Amino acid sequence: MNPLIERVKVVIHGAVQGVGFRPFIYRLAMELKLKGWVLNSSQGVFIEAEGTSDILRQFLNRLEKEKPPRSMIQSLESSFLDATGYETFEIRYSRESGAKTAIILPDIAPCPDCLAEIFDLSDRRHRYPFTNCTNCGPRFSIIKDLPYDRANTSMRKFTMCPECDREYHNPRDRRFHAQPNACPVCGPQLELWDGQGNVLARSDQALRQAAEIIRDGEILALKGIGGFQLLVDARNEQAVKKLRERKRREEKPLAIMSPSLEMIRKDCLLSELEERLLVSPEAPIVLLERRSSRLALSLARGNPNLGVMLPSSPLHHLLLWDLAFPVVATSGNLSDEPICTDGNEALRRLAGIADFFLTHNRPIVRHVDDSVVRVVHGREMVLRRARGYAPLPIHRKESMASVLAVGAHLKNTVALSVNTEIFVSQHIGDLETSQAHGAFRAVATDLQRIYEASPDIVACDMHPDYLSTKYATQLDVPLFPVQHHWAHMLSCMAENEIEAPALGVSWDGTGYGLDGTIWGGEFLLAGEESFQRVAHLRQFRLPGGDAAIKQPRRTALGLLFAMQGDQMFEQDDLIPLRDSCPSDIALIRQMLKKGLHSPLTSSAGRLFDAVAALIGLRQNVRFEGQAAMELEFAIQPDIEASYDFHLETDEPTVIDWQPMIEKILEDLSHGQGVGFITAKFHNTLAEIIVSVARLVGERKVVLTGGCFQNRYLLERSIQRLTDSGFKPYWHQRIPTNDGGISLGQVMAASRMPVRCEVPLEEEAVA
Repeated sequence: MNPLIERVKVVIHGAVQGVGFRPFIYRLAMELKLKGWVLNSSQGVFIEAEGTSDILRQFLNRLEKEKPPRSMIQSLESSFLDATGYETFEIRYSRESGAKTAIILPDIAPCPDCLAEIFDLSDRRHRYPFTNCTNCGPRFSIIKDLPYDRANTSMRKFTMCPECDREYHNPRDRRFHAQPNACPVCGPQLELWDGQGNVLARSDQALRQAAEIIRDGEILALKGIGGFQLLVDARNEQAVKKLRERKRREEKPLAIMSPSLEMIRKDCLLSELEERLLVSPEAPIVLLERRSSRLALSLARGNPNLGVMLPSSPLHHLLLWDLAFPVVATSGNLSDEPICTDGNEALRRLAGIADFFLTHNRPIVRHVDDSVVRVVHGREMVLRRARGYAPLPIHRKESMASVLAVGAHLKNTVALSVNTEIFVSQHIGDLETSQAHGAFRAVATDLQRIYEASPDIVACDMHPDYLSTKYATQLDVPLFPVQHHWAHMLSCMAENEIEAPALGVSWDGTGYGLDGTIWGGEFLLAGEESFQRVAHLRQFRLPGGDAAIKQPRRTALGLLFAMQGDQMFEQDDLIPLRDSCPSDIALIRQMLKKGLHSPLTSSAGRLFDAVAALIGLRQNVRFEGQAAMELEFAIQPDIEASYDFHLETDEPTVIDWQPMIEKILEDLSHGQGVGFITAKFHNTLAEIIVSVARLVGERKVVLTGGCFQNRYLLERSIQRLTDSGFKPYWHQRIPTNDGGISLGQVMAASRMPVRCEVPLEEEAVA
């Protein structure tokens, strides 16, 4: 069998013009026998190369390691796509035509030259935490307006000293037109505050005292690139527990920042791609398999993975150098709130959480969280797109109408299409609080202002109660509601550059369906302008609605009620019943019997919750997705078996999970281990996907939605689809969770030939 030929699309920003970059790419491609092209334009270097997967990964690794000595990569985005059949590799020449759209670079981790300076005793920037140059430093978090000049950034208040001014105006200096250029004489300065805002120390002394505070087990609020972070000693169990208690984050995993790659290797297993992600200019949090027990267990109790990053700014590098051990580095906020960006705001909102504040006087224009990625099936998969990635655009071949898409309710992002580019905002978060809603409105306004765009249409979710939807209805712009799972599918299709027809497997926890029920286990067949719901998981009721989301035992009882009716409540061997108090059981029984406050759902996410409760893993959750995560973590490896299920071939086809649930209960009663049951459960879900794909007969299968953050489920589905002759697609640069909804909304609105307002109550396919 001939190896599969794939195409990798690469977009590079940085010092890559006039340094021999295109000839270097050409020679490397010819050596590896790749086909395709490289092109240099005012917006960066664009590459498309075709070859086998292994050779393309070699190409990407060598590209960064062997690049010309005078070049500097500030941002590199790569996506694996279908091959188009290039016959040679060539250097193409840019034809700059049509309207140009300015590209704002993300905030970039320190380059090697700047790091060398801050640790050089003889350098004038020795231990200066705001050192940067043209090749690195803050961008998106400090820019106020285009064009990107110092006067349009939060650095305008700092007048450059003569030495910095000479660097800035010298074309041969690497700080030539580096807009945030500064030094200890003329630039931003650190201050250490106590909980009342009293200044305890300044400049380097503030930094050294901050390190001592962390050593002593105290909680430090640090003003980073895009907002405040909360830092404690990651080895100190009591300090971590104290942070959890004060932040009201009981069980959700905490990320850590480690001083060096060598120290990360002591704590986690590292692949070559994971190592490349850690040291990349994006410097994201990377989910890694934990190997060491020297760190606090409370970081991620019961979780085999750790979210780990390297220092992302000179300030972080200096602090971690002084400490020489890993620290927790989590968002400076209370749960469900946006991160603080201003010192006085942090004093107010983080009172009672942080003991001390390490702040500075460079204003942060917009909040930007840390990005989160993991490696799945040998590819980078972005789970939270923020610092290092946003606001780089998704490029389309044809110009589009200007669409403002306001995203979903959870993991919200906003997107804006301008000409051929779709700009997806940084992660905003869950719109559960007034602070989060304020941040969402600010980002939506900010995107339009900075790109000077007046949208022709505003796209939103069909759920009428989402705060993002309510915001969209208030705008004096034609409204275009988009069904949630259709947006998921279009988002994945857009970044994989595939067109209809395609079969979408859109699985998540909650989405407003066209029939008014809660969707979430959907199979959608994409047409040129709309979709057909060709299959879905069998529906069941959620007693208490939102309460069932927080209490998987309720979801399990709703599932069993759909199977057995009221007699289910007479059984005394069901774990969800044993773990519920009599008054709760009586209330749930009445809700299910009468159908009150018990919406119907086809959700795959709720199916995960129900199974977790049935086998005794999780009856209540502390954060979204916790039950599903614990199911994944419990999987016993090397189990190939799966459970039975039934396809009721109506229109749409209904996937009946009852045979699977009956066998799960039987396995449980026979003493089968949780690891065996969870492995068979996941395998069954993959078999369901393959069976529906065979029934529909569409070769292209798109895997999207929050359920596919589950690495085992995604990789198993990819493998089974591939083995069965299908072509699977999944997310890479855009989150598979609701962080990708805004991109899908743009694509839905731009597909419609008639631009007209669609009323929210109309059950039309959007």
